[in-house]
Amino acid sequence: MSDVAPRILEVGALKALAHSLRQQMLTRLQREGPATSADLAAAFGADRGATSYHLRQLERFGFVEEDVERSAGRRRYWRAVPQDLRLPRGAADPEVAEAARALGRQWIDRGRQELHDHLTNRVAGDPFTEAALHSYGGAKLTPDELRQFSEEYIAFLKRWQREPGQETPGSEYVTVLFHAFRSPADRRTEAAS
Repeated sequence: MSDVAPRILEVGALKALAHSLRQQMLTRLQREGPATSADLAAAFGADRGATSYHLRQLERFGFVEEDVERSAGRRRYWRAVPQDLRLPRGAADPEVAEAARALGRQWIDRGRQELHDHLTNRVAGDPFTEAALHSYGGAKLTPDELRQFSEEYIAFLKRWQREPGQETPGSEYVTVLFHAFRSPADRRTEAAS
């Protein structure tokens, strides 16, 4: 995944991805690998026709593609296209800004829920519990340094990402949450000056 260029999502792709079932389906394909529309319909308790429609929408915007090596006849397998998806920063177009906010909220909500589930269900002695890291910190940076810091972080994460089926034996999916932004306290201090 390290050679995948960043993709800033445009308004159509933002709206397509903001649908909750599409988000669930894409996440499932990214984490577990190829599946058919029937597999996804069963996994999410959805109508198979609706699942097929949502897969075609994801394909239309370049999020998934048919896995032709696995597909046979009418049985089509779908896989996630490896991507470095990014929300547009400070979009001037209100439609783009709202679509980015909606998708960003979904990503934050999913991250919060996964973190909550992890913290609630930790088991002493479990190797993944013991290896997990929770850290809170910060640094004083300029906007250019913050941009560089973020890009270095993403490059580091990409070095560790593997396609489904290419993981080291014993691997499990690990959620990584990253937020880097000017602290609200600094904004208040700046406004008071």
